[in-house]
Amino acid sequence: MTTLTIRLPEDMAARLEDLARTKGTSMDALIEDMSRQALLAWDAESRFRARAGRADLEAARSVLDRLDRADGSGGGA
Repeated sequence: MTTLTIRLPEDMAARLEDLARTKGTSMDALIEDMSRQALLAWDAESRFRARAGRADLEAARSVLDRLDRADGSGGGA
């Protein structure tokens, strides 16, 4: 494991300590969990952007048009 030192405003650090205490966990575990969540969100966004970059826009529009016709709305945005 790596040791990481970060600088936070005192009020933010105090609020994080309160949050950790409320959750019944340590600051280390809280920061690790928050970091894991941030990385999962970043990974999901990266995968989405990569897939979007390979997307067939005409096929996507065709699907949306068929859905519009199927629900009777008949038009896009």
